[in-house]
Amino acid sequence: MTSLRPAPSPSRDSAFFWEGLNRDVLLGQRCSNCQKFRHPPRPMCPRCQSLDWQTIELSCRGTLHAVVRPVHPPLPTFGPDCLVALIDLPEGIRLLSNLCEIDLYDAQIGMEVEVFFVETESGDKVHQFRPIGGALG
Repeated sequence: MTSLRPAPSPSRDSAFFWEGLNRDVLLGQRCSNCQKFRHPPRPMCPRCQSLDWQTIELSCRGTLHAVVRPVHPPLPTFGPDCLVALIDLPEGIRLLSNLCEIDLYDAQIGMEVEVFFVETESGDKVHQFRPIGGALG
């Protein structure tokens, strides 16, 4: 049994996002027609159905929208204190990520968080978030 974290598997539409993470940058899509930001990456704008889009550097800070501690099945590579969170970015994008450096019971909806990047065993990087200024409580 391996304890490697699952490696990203970029698609043609999401390759730019994963390449950005490997450069320690959060990248998103913005529709060239209606200017709506979108995530996850996809070829068509959900608002106006345009196929034209731009790659935009996203904010490295956001707010905590929701957080849970998965209980089943356990994934040894993530550890028992792994938190899964929805993070709202100022651009209107909501990211699913890990929330680190804080206990579940200290995490507060609406708290400010910042991104950081972690290299996985495969050599690819993933984004994670932590409270700005350290854990509360």
